[in-house]
Amino acid sequence: MKRRDFIRAGITGLTTSLVLPNALAATGVLPPTLGDLYYTEAAQGRWSGKAATHLPKIELSKQNTQTLVKVVTPHEMKGYEHYIVKHVLLDSAYKFVAEHMFNPIEDKVALSTFTLDNYSGAIYVLSLCNKHDLWLATAEV
Repeated sequence: MKRRDFIRAGITGLTTSLVLPNALAATGVLPPTLGDLYYTEAAQGRWSGKAATHLPKIELSKQNTQTLVKVVTPHEMKGYEHYIVKHVLLDSAYKFVAEHMFNPIEDKVALSTFTLDNYSGAIYVLSLCNKHDLWLATAEV
């Protein structure tokens, strides 16, 4: 490939990556958004009736500038056959804060605790079941 063609291809690729998402947004044709990737209490989708045991429950407690976030998913831990894989904590911008992985042989309850320093706003918790996908709950700190 000639140097000039290489540079032209690079500029074309860069331009496409910057312009195409905005053009698609204007037409209403976009890839799945965050809301299409998980289930909630209000939108249980194909797992209707599973929210009681798959939706993470969030408890918040404050101590000075720290917030303790306790997460429990009331789901059975049947070894590797059927269990909660992990909890993921996201901030108000859906950015990763922390996660807790479970060992279905040792962990009898899907329980996680996280500590937030000087945080206020929405938090989101994802609970991943190995059979029934990803579930999201939210709380306000």
